Amino acid sequence: MAFVVTDSTRAPVAFGLRAVPKLFEELQPPDPDRRLRALGSLCDLMHDPERLYQTVHGGFLEQLQVLLKDDDPSVRTKTCELLHLLTGHSIGRQALLSSCLLPPLSLLLGDSSPSCRRNVHLVLNRLALLPAGAQALLSLVPKLMQKLREEEEEEEVQVLLLSTLSRCSQLDAQPALTSDGASTSPSCLFVVLSAGLSVPEDGKQQVCEGAVLPVLVGLLQDEDLEVQANAAGVIMYTVMITAGKQQCLDLGIISVLLDLVKRNEEEEKEKKALIMYSLRALTALAEAPDGRRLLLEQLPLLVKRSEAGERDPDIRRAAQTAVRVITWTP
Repeated sequence: MAFVVTDSTRAPVAFGLRAVPKLFEELQPPDPDRRLRALGSLCDLMHDPERLYQTVHGGFLEQLQVLLKDDDPSVRTKTCELLHLLTGHSIGRQALLSSCLLPPLSLLLGDSSPSCRRNVHLVLNRLALLPAGAQALLSLVPKLMQKLREEEEEEEVQVLLLSTLSRCSQLDAQPALTSDGASTSPSCLFVVLSAGLSVPEDGKQQVCEGAVLPVLVGLLQDEDLEVQANAAGVIMYTVMITAGKQQCLDLGIISVLLDLVKRNEEEEKEKKALIMYSLRALTALAEAPDGRRLLLEQLPLLVKRSEAGERDPDIRRAAQTAVRVITWTP
């Protein structure tokens, strides 16, 4: 049997169709160094679509389950790197979802190795690209929310977490809502929601059906400016549909939004996004008869913000649009 040797960190690679099977055989011995070299060579081969296809359809994936529980953190990390490369292709993502690897992989979210945890998040993020993957990850949402609350990970991992949670929340918001996020870490939950859940039509409907709006109204008065802005952003999108308008009106949201529009000039720069979201939400609420009636009573405030005295042109235009919609007559 002929082999090609690359370097000391890689195992010898057999030619042709024997390359993948021989490397998987090298994963079995107890020597962790041999396993690492074999994993390194397998990672190199996964850049070849033919070898990736052979790995996926050759029944080799199940052998990785033992490596995900290996005592050596380097072996666990390299195994997750191999899975990340596999999930770079749709067939790899589908194969992983059909395998028994997801439960042991999810256990590594709390691994002692930061590199291993990062690779796990890379794999989960790619799985979430598929609707079936997002569905499979819904059971992990509470655990992912907890990881987000801990805020111990580096920025890249935090971004991956938010991206994965956003995709899962677009499919079903309920696991995030019932993960205790609304009460213990509102900023985490509503950053996720505002990242995409409330933008699509079905997402707006989920916000209405999932009892999210009462929590959002409370968060408009949160001490954290980012939480306020994110909550206002979700409300802004949700009130575009009739169910969202009616729920918000029933919750008495107009007075809360008007209070947010009343800002001192010194605060304008930091709170511009919050004011813009609030004005746009009020504009949408003015399309409902009850909303227009309530806003007509508070028109002087909005008129003031729409006049030349308003320094910020974006806020001025948003206020002008609100006034125009509120005062419109057939």
